[in-house]
Amino acid sequence: MNKVILMGRLTRDPEVRYSQAAEPLAIARYTLAVDRRGRRDTTGNDQTADFIPCVAFGRAGEFAEKYFRQGLKIVVSGRIQTGSYTNKDGVKVYTTEVIVEEQEFAESKSASESSGGYQADRPAPSSASADGFMSIPEGIENDLPFK
Repeated sequence: MNKVILMGRLTRDPEVRYSQAAEPLAIARYTLAVDRRGRRDTTGNDQTADFIPCVAFGRAGEFAEKYFRQGLKIVVSGRIQTGSYTNKDGVKVYTTEVIVEEQEFAESKSASESSGGYQADRPAPSSASADGFMSIPEGIENDLPFK
């Protein structure tokens, strides 16, 4: 079985490209900084991080392009894929990346903003109604990642 689940922060905004097919496919690449606990780095700190390259295709890639920003804490699940290629100098380069099957936010928007992460360019929602739910701002109903 090849299954991986990671939680970490985006090291930069996702890089998104579209395939040249008749039906263009979004391909989002991003790197997650995942804390590694239990080991000391050279300065004696308890935490270090692994930087894991991730690739999301199709709707997941479009979602990453629209909503993911540097510093945002997310959870991804998927599979590890390895590969290799020969670079222009004739040296064989080995690659390892996570092919994303599912991705989601790992913290609230307010927690993310206070940690310097995600900053939406959306209008602020109006205040909550008596039933505790916020109304959706005009014009973004079709942009929501859920229906």
